[in-house]
Amino acid sequence: MLPYFGPRFGNSASRSHRFGWEAEKAVERARERVAELAGATPREIVFTSGATESNNLALKGVLEAYRSQGNHIVTMATEHRAILDPLRHMERLGTRVTVLPPQPDGLIDLDRLREAIQPDTVLVSVMFANNEIGVVQPVAAIGAICRERGVLFHTDAAQAFGKLPIRVAEQAVDLMSFSAHKLYGPKGIGALYVRRGVRVAAQIEGGGHEGGIRSGTLNVPGIVGFGEACAICAGEMEQETARVAALRDRLLAELQTGLDGVAVNGSLQNRLAGNLSLTFASVTADALLASVPEIALSTGSACSSATPEPSHVLRAIGLSAAAARSSVRFGLGRFNTEAEVDYAACRLIEAVRKLRSLAPVP
Repeated sequence: MLPYFGPRFGNSASRSHRFGWEAEKAVERARERVAELAGATPREIVFTSGATESNNLALKGVLEAYRSQGNHIVTMATEHRAILDPLRHMERLGTRVTVLPPQPDGLIDLDRLREAIQPDTVLVSVMFANNEIGVVQPVAAIGAICRERGVLFHTDAAQAFGKLPIRVAEQAVDLMSFSAHKLYGPKGIGALYVRRGVRVAAQIEGGGHEGGIRSGTLNVPGIVGFGEACAICAGEMEQETARVAALRDRLLAELQTGLDGVAVNGSLQNRLAGNLSLTFASVTADALLASVPEIALSTGSACSSATPEPSHVLRAIGLSAAAARSSVRFGLGRFNTEAEVDYAACRLIEAVRKLRSLAPVP
């Protein structure tokens, strides 16, 4: 990325001199790398500022483009706020939205999805993998249902991209959102996959960049970093996924051996390798996190960690408010080691025992 902050500081849309040509070449090379990791073609990749923008563009852009065909969108209660909040806004403007509850393991009920699709349904949006509980949805099955019923399928793949094998054509996906920083790329850059032939109305206008779908001067250094992250990931994903899954399983085994009352939230079988969401009975997550400040943990989504309300995802899969407030999310990744897992488990066991002895939560 460094040269594109300095000596190669060209605008990729300036095509009358070598500085612009260099930037354009770098952007198109990165576009190829992103597309390759998704199983798409480069022309189907639209660069954005991240998955939140991509989600907004997909939801609002598709509904606007297909307004004559319907005004109904189907989604799930466990979606990220970057889906739920735009849909609430769209509802206020007249869009009809159906929000499906998950099953207790966090997975979608495919029969309920079929029932929810109506003649005026334009789009189904179900995230690939959940950001809080790590549950991986049956994306190909959802895509097949959508194709069968003639509706478009969008998936927020921010958590899955770079962690799971993705082939948009085989999985019958029409639109897919990505964020670079979820696979160790830079923050502030992402993309939306738009299947060739799918119409999306621009939500940011002013110059016609990115095929007229997303105007604005491109973040060339960020795009270059995104492409490089995809290239690294393509070569390492399989072995890294196995390594991280082993760390997660080691952490779970140590915690459940050392403590009673530790429950896994969501399906353990259909789950991201680096995610572990646990409920610790008789303690609050806030107190637990305060007891181990040297360990990076969270009580829910990083995007809404400042809110006092219990996680909407945990509540949607059936946890009580008290249980949701006793839940902690662990994220394991490329730079974690067995020694760190062992240290974290030891400290957490120690902290939970102490909290339970001092002031157990009913």
